[in-house]
Amino acid sequence: MKVSMKQISQLTGFSPATVSNALNRKKGVNSETSDKILRAAQELGYQPEKNVTKIRFVTYRKNGSIIDDCMIFPAMIEGVERQAKELGYETVFSHLNYQDASFEVRLEEVLEDTECLMILLGTEMMEEDFEPFRKYKGYMIVLDGWCEDMSFDGVLINNTDAAYKAVEYLIHKGHNKIGYLRGDYRIKAFRYREYGYERALRRHGAAIEPQYTVTVGTQLESAYEGMKSFLEEQRELPTAFFADNDVIALGAIRAMKEKGIKVPEQVSVVGFDDINYGAVSMPGLTTVHVYKQEMGEAAVRRVLDYIKYPVRNTKMKIQVCTDFIERDSVRDLNKD
Repeated sequence: MKVSMKQISQLTGFSPATVSNALNRKKGVNSETSDKILRAAQELGYQPEKNVTKIRFVTYRKNGSIIDDCMIFPAMIEGVERQAKELGYETVFSHLNYQDASFEVRLEEVLEDTECLMILLGTEMMEEDFEPFRKYKGYMIVLDGWCEDMSFDGVLINNTDAAYKAVEYLIHKGHNKIGYLRGDYRIKAFRYREYGYERALRRHGAAIEPQYTVTVGTQLESAYEGMKSFLEEQRELPTAFFADNDVIALGAIRAMKEKGIKVPEQVSVVGFDDINYGAVSMPGLTTVHVYKQEMGEAAVRRVLDYIKYPVRNTKMKIQVCTDFIERDSVRDLNKD
């Protein structure tokens, strides 16, 4: 038998209006009351009417250092929009630019709208940037990001494991001096990739040598300029580099080519993301393939689970696995 709000009201002692506000995550209900109502609803097996018809996709731009120059995000957005449409939901888009004067106003507009379910692109977000979203009364999932205290669901790349496998690949190709092309804006994804890089070297007994870590900008031109400055100091080079992403890898390769350093004959390079430019670059870039559209689709499916089971408090961290793409930017030293 279908459970009604009236039954929840009778069980908890709260008015039907209060019960309705709590179940719909509206303002005006304190957290203790809300928790009691949600627990009672769960115990009774309450199933709400499906009244949400829109998914709001929110892009959070902290400084543009990553999302302005990386080409994986349109594919994620396409995945969100396509999956939502297939399941009968409309997608609306909002853009939050932290550096805009109107940021606070736009943020408040997003947080006040609980008629939509929110997917938040969290690529550039640091831990403190999640703070305002804690007061959001609707459901929210973070795409390509993660809040360390597990306040929200998240869909992200298996960054550490993927980076580990990429560096291990270089080791299996005979490289024991492997450098790190490190993005200067340390988003969480880059930090996790750095863990994977270091873990692979330690696991295989290779040294982590600071002189082989090159910190560069995260856009194509700034990565090129950063690598160019590094090479002008005429430092010794490793036999291979692992890069935080493809944009950084391609900028660094350009700088090495201008300096007369041949890739992969003298230095091998592995990227991360598998953007289209990497497939047509010379040489073709060996990289980690990210299932971008599938990440967007997974976020939509998790969002819609909330409509079916709104009173569940379990948070999920969904890691989407990657594939490794071999092209021509790595030399096999075992054959020498």
